[in-house]
Amino acid sequence: MTKDTNEKRYYFDWAASAPAAYSVDCQTIPFGNPSSLHSEGRAAKNALEDARQRCAVILNVPADTLYFTSGGTESNSIVMLSALMRKGQGRIVSSLAEHSSVREGMETLEKMGKLTGSIAVDSAGRVTSESFSKTLEKYGDVRFALVMAVNNETGAITDIPALRDIAKKQKTPVHFHCDLVQAVGKIPVDITVLDIDSASISAHKFGGPRGIGLLYLRRPPAQGGLEIFYRGGGQEKGVKGGTENIFGAAAMADCLEKFVNAKTVQENYKNAKIRWNKLIDSLAAMERCTIIPKERCSNDEMFSPYILQAAFKDIPGEVMARALDDLGFAVSTGSACSSSSPERPVLIAMGVEEKLRIEGIRISQGWSTTDEEIDNILEGISEVLKFL
Repeated sequence: MTKDTNEKRYYFDWAASAPAAYSVDCQTIPFGNPSSLHSEGRAAKNALEDARQRCAVILNVPADTLYFTSGGTESNSIVMLSALMRKGQGRIVSSLAEHSSVREGMETLEKMGKLTGSIAVDSAGRVTSESFSKTLEKYGDVRFALVMAVNNETGAITDIPALRDIAKKQKTPVHFHCDLVQAVGKIPVDITVLDIDSASISAHKFGGPRGIGLLYLRRPPAQGGLEIFYRGGGQEKGVKGGTENIFGAAAMADCLEKFVNAKTVQENYKNAKIRWNKLIDSLAAMERCTIIPKERCSNDEMFSPYILQAAFKDIPGEVMARALDDLGFAVSTGSACSSSSPERPVLIAMGVEEKLRIEGIRISQGWSTTDEEIDNILEGISEVLKFL
């Protein structure tokens, strides 16, 4: 198999980054610094606040609870590092299946002397009420908990409201942070219903530009919320320093309105399920294919219909990904943010055997994926299996 540079490409790595879909022209964005007091600065400030308000409407939260950041990683880090400002005041815990920004951030906190802990996940990569309760009971001093809504490796959906109910019953308040990066724009999400204290969102996962995201804080720092560790400039009410990315904010608002409004999400979700059911059933019928987790089947409401992990017998994941790339298909071997490491921490936490971890690839779709593309990737996988 050799790569034909003229052949059509099929994109199945939406979980890493969605194709750009914003229609904002950077030439229309005020060039002034939003912190400046002159007319140009005020115009820029107005554009920034307009983008914030538009995002708030779609996310169904007050505008003053949203802070623009550079993306999901920074949003997660702002929350995690705030734990350092509470000297001797409790422990921070996170699930073993979190994104690398959380996993590595926890290692940093531990090196800096902060008490940390882990929440076990089930074979699908989700935190259960039982495992969360056991973690709180085990440590007894938890003040921060970080759990993602949709697993970025398997698509497993965690019941966040159930976990939040458990956290709220603790005698001492527990700040509950939720990584919504693989949820917003993919599955129906209402931050108010989730009843969480903070959340991270990344624009490029639903068609926005890279380098822009949101941090949701139910309570601002000035009203007893997080005490910010990293400071500088006072922008975003002191939560995120640095001159604001107004173009990114406007483009993010544009994509939220296009793809994250409730009606569009529901329609895309319904169509994605149909396509994914076909993919899962077809792969499960292949003798050399193992769906990860093995118990996942089509029509399972506890998985996002946008992400699938699968392994192919006797073919390392990197080899399968390269072979499919030669045929015009873009897939990955896991989170793009962890691509430099051969380890698969999330799959290890799930208890997936080493052979399957090595053979695993992640296939992810988006709203513009077609039925024909599902047929094409199935044909592509079948062709690779003939040669390898």
